[in-house]
This record gives sequence, C-alpha cells and structure tokens, in this order.
Amino acid sequence: MSRTKSSSMDGELQKVFGKPVSALHEAAVANDVSPALVRALELRAFLVLTEEQVARVRDRVYADMDPNRDMGELSADKLRFDAQWLEAALDARDGYRAALGELLRTMPPPGQRPRPVRTTQLPATTALPAVAAPTSSRAGAARASRP
Repeated sequence: MSRTKSSSMDGELQKVFGKPVSALHEAAVANDVSPALVRALELRAFLVLTEEQVARVRDRVYADMDPNRDMGELSADKLRFDAQWLEAALDARDGYRAALGELLRTMPPPGQRPRPVRTTQLPATTALPAVAAPTSSRAGAARASRP
C-alpha cells in the first residue's frame, strides 16, 4: 500500500538516494542494502499512513461543512472529535517527517558503509602506590572499662 502512495518526503528521499521511491523499494530487498535505506523506507511507510489519516479527517470535515448540507445535521461534538483526531494525526505526521528528515541528514552518503568503531585499551604507564591498611595504636589492646 505505502509503496504506491506518495508522501510529502518522497522528493527528499529521491534527492538523497538518487533514485525514485519505487526503485528504492526494489533495492531494499537486496541482500547488501543500507540499514539507513531500510529505516528511511519504514519511516516513509508510517508517514504515508499518517498523511492518509490527515486527508481522511480533512475530507470528512469539509463534507460536514458543505454549504449545501442541512444545518440540522451539524454536530459540535462530532466536529470537536474530528478536531482532536486531526490534531493527533498532524502531530504524528510532524513526528515522522522530523524523524525521517533527521535520518536523511545524519546518515552516511549512499554507497559508503559506516566504519566499525575500534576501541583500543591503552596499557597502564604507571603503577598505583600500595596503600597500607590503617592501624590503630590500640590494636589488640583490651578496652578499658569506664567508671
């Protein structure tokens, strides 16, 4: 479903990856696919669904507010519910757009594999001084009783 429908970020995906979205979906089934491409297409799929929700609510509100519609059919409760639904869908859309945009900005250039991070343990150059256990001047002495 999300492969055939467009999203508001398809132009950015094509710009970054250099191929149309349909070609990116075909490339995603290859064995040596970039993890960034897989994540980008997953976020795009969520974005497509969310943008579809926004459009459905918008169209429902437009239909309810049609000037030719009987005013007796108007419902403030229904419009409030649609406003809440629209707000939630817009928030989700904005979140997916932001996440996809951040991924596209921070991923390595196409064709470049991320290098593994190597950690090296440096040898200690100095030894720590030995610490003697604290001794008491009364070690082993019997405790004097108090009057």
